[in-house]
Amino acid sequence: MKVPWVVRLIGAASFLTILPMPGQALTPAQVFDKVKDTVVVVKTLDAQDKVKTQGSGVLLPSGRIATDCHVVEGGVSYRVGRGKELLSATLYAEDGDKDICLLDAKDIEGKPAELGKAAGLKVGDPVYAVGAPQGLELSLSHGIVAQLLGGARPPLIQTTAAISPGSSGGGLFDGEGRLVGLTTFYLERGQSLNFAMPVEWIAEVKPGRRPAAEGPSYTEWWERVIVLEKTEDWQGLLDWCRKWTKREPKSADAWCNLGFAYGILGLHNDAVKACRQAIRINSENADAWTCLGVAYDGLHRYSNAIEAYRQAIRINPQYARTWYEIGTAYLSSGNQQAALRAVRELRRLDPKQADELLNLIIGPR
Repeated sequence: MKVPWVVRLIGAASFLTILPMPGQALTPAQVFDKVKDTVVVVKTLDAQDKVKTQGSGVLLPSGRIATDCHVVEGGVSYRVGRGKELLSATLYAEDGDKDICLLDAKDIEGKPAELGKAAGLKVGDPVYAVGAPQGLELSLSHGIVAQLLGGARPPLIQTTAAISPGSSGGGLFDGEGRLVGLTTFYLERGQSLNFAMPVEWIAEVKPGRRPAAEGPSYTEWWERVIVLEKTEDWQGLLDWCRKWTKREPKSADAWCNLGFAYGILGLHNDAVKACRQAIRINSENADAWTCLGVAYDGLHRYSNAIEAYRQAIRINPQYARTWYEIGTAYLSSGNQQAALRAVRELRRLDPKQADELLNLIIGPR
């Protein structure tokens, strides 16, 4: 039984997967109570001491405040705090490519965030976005992890938790109230299209200034990819990813997305080459192996596809998309029993996709 290529590719690669919310240890009110003294307002001032931009920040165990670089971009001075009690702050570290900046504010009061790990998140996990969009009162929105972007760890986080204007640089917290990311951007009119940078990146930001390299930052590359996929502009996606690989030839994510674009346009041999390049750059990138498997699937090379999916599962056994893909590859190769085993593995990760795969195997019940 052969599963239609384009239907499978679009469905499995969608960035808009919404899953039922699993149980959580803390209620939203308990999470908010735990983190409300962690999130601060960040105001960026110009030479006339007028507010240029406003966003949010998170107090770290080091005593510094993490925020997005686009929140403090072009500022002459900065103020941070809560309500009307704002303190002067200085820029301690800037990493434009990661869009993470650290501020120093003497005598800042508050409760430092408990750090979690974005690398430990799974699609469907509950998360909470907390920021100060109006500069006075904090806002909380809750949702789930909708997707983890990039096959390496830690990933860029896509969430259904809404990010309000002015909340950029705020915290994304897990179900235990631990900081797992900094909210960075959202796409208007896009269901679940809200994003956060992984908390692990903060430790990589070094003192001093490291402006973004010429061209888009990492998050900007991804933002455009997501918009093009949302609008199903596949030729535009191909052109953008070609530009990305040319500008950043050592980016596994760039080559992986190029492979996806080739595949959805039916250029499967080109997709194989692009995905293999991503693997050469980072052999532990689960997305790249999954991308390669899908490309081989398009060429009906099911044994090669299954081996690629196995590599992806070895790296990330919690990746529901890969279990779905390997199940369809087993089915296409005539191995129904192996496909049913994939359904059982998928059941614990994504019941909806498990039902879809089971329907392909035995037909609608």
